[in-house]
Amino acid sequence: MIAKKKRLLLGKYVRPVLLLADWMIVNLVFMFILHLYPSVNHGPTPQWLLWLLVNLSFVPVAIRETRMETSVFRSMQFDRTMLHVLTSTGIHLLFFLAFTTLLGLEPLGIGVYMCYYTLMLLALELWALVSRRYIKAYRRKGMNFTRVVIVGTNATARRLFEAMQTDPGFGYKVLGFFDHEWRPDFAGRYCGNISDLERFVKDNSVDQIYFTMPGHDDILTHAVKIADDNLIEFFYVPQISRFIARDFQIQNIGPVPVLTIRRNPLRKTINRAVKRSFDIVVSSIFLCFYPLIYLPIAIAIKTSSPGPVYFRQQRTGYKGKPFGCLKFRTMHVNKDADKAQATKNDPRKTRLGEFLRHTSLDELPQFINVFKGEMSIVGPRPHMLKHTEEYSKIVDQYMVRHLVKPGITGWAQVNGYRGLTDELWKMEKRVEFDVWYIEHWNILLDIKIMARTVVNAIKGENNAF
Repeated sequence: MIAKKKRLLLGKYVRPVLLLADWMIVNLVFMFILHLYPSVNHGPTPQWLLWLLVNLSFVPVAIRETRMETSVFRSMQFDRTMLHVLTSTGIHLLFFLAFTTLLGLEPLGIGVYMCYYTLMLLALELWALVSRRYIKAYRRKGMNFTRVVIVGTNATARRLFEAMQTDPGFGYKVLGFFDHEWRPDFAGRYCGNISDLERFVKDNSVDQIYFTMPGHDDILTHAVKIADDNLIEFFYVPQISRFIARDFQIQNIGPVPVLTIRRNPLRKTINRAVKRSFDIVVSSIFLCFYPLIYLPIAIAIKTSSPGPVYFRQQRTGYKGKPFGCLKFRTMHVNKDADKAQATKNDPRKTRLGEFLRHTSLDELPQFINVFKGEMSIVGPRPHMLKHTEEYSKIVDQYMVRHLVKPGITGWAQVNGYRGLTDELWKMEKRVEFDVWYIEHWNILLDIKIMARTVVNAIKGENNAF
């Protein structure tokens, strides 16, 4: 019990320390702004009042942090962490503006706001990245861990165990499993029958109980009571097929919880507006400089082989509708262009085309498709109509990838699944990554994919035939 108190004490202060650091960053950045903009110091609003509003605006951010579930905090991935920080910064801005408006204070000026919140966002993002890396390293050394027991030895229990052990940085220490009886095919640490659960959690300082057994209301009630009596966190894990490996959203129809099996953040109007606005801004900026790229490549294409500069191919787009996808022509004009994929030593390719494909420069005209709204910068790569017709019949969830606009680059591509799909498993993996992207979309994930695409293009990609 003493060991548990010491361990809980260490874990208890991790999040408050992170929150205190966030508060210090908010105030230090504001102190820097006061030095950067002397007019704020000598403006009509007293400095003490501005400090007060800055700190009052941090209160809803702190409340949001403290309400986050421990399990969510422990397993939050990089892009989710960055999005979480972005949202917190936005909340602070909204409350600060609301306070100044309600009090009738003179605005600080757009330049001051932009500088303050840009610096705040960058500082908080950097701190979140560094601190979480340190915490994960700390947990990998066997500290700040959570002691867990799992009730059940079924497939769901095993999948849960595997997920907890995927990254030691999550800090889960699974002490064992409880069930009616030991199963011969079970490889985990079997700690006994359900009747042994209460004594075990008391003797081993258990922090969390995960219940995975279906159809046992009496056992579930008993396990909940054990958790309540011993101040242990309790989690119920629903029985979901391993073939439905995606995030779920819980809703309620009256008092009955209902799980939705297809999470698609881009169904929300605000998310679609954010993604489309991002596409318009980036493609507009790119197209302003596009002639500098177009002219030398167009001249090189024309001199290397007869035919047009652009190759326009009908591909499957948003909701299965075909569109004309643009590329710089990389092949000699041929009758199989809309039927056969390019291979590594394809005789149809020109020498210039080989270079354009290897560096992904042939895809740049698709920024025109993005500007027109036919594509997005990031999304599942559009396939030829012939491939859509074929693979939709044999690859599970293939058509799901058309629930969002196709992209110039995508999650599958930056994870190595681009180019030739001469074997069925390659297309299956591409679809798997595309569906994951759709269900986990956020704008920071798009930025991450774009950054990795640029790095890959500079290095050159082996699969870009």
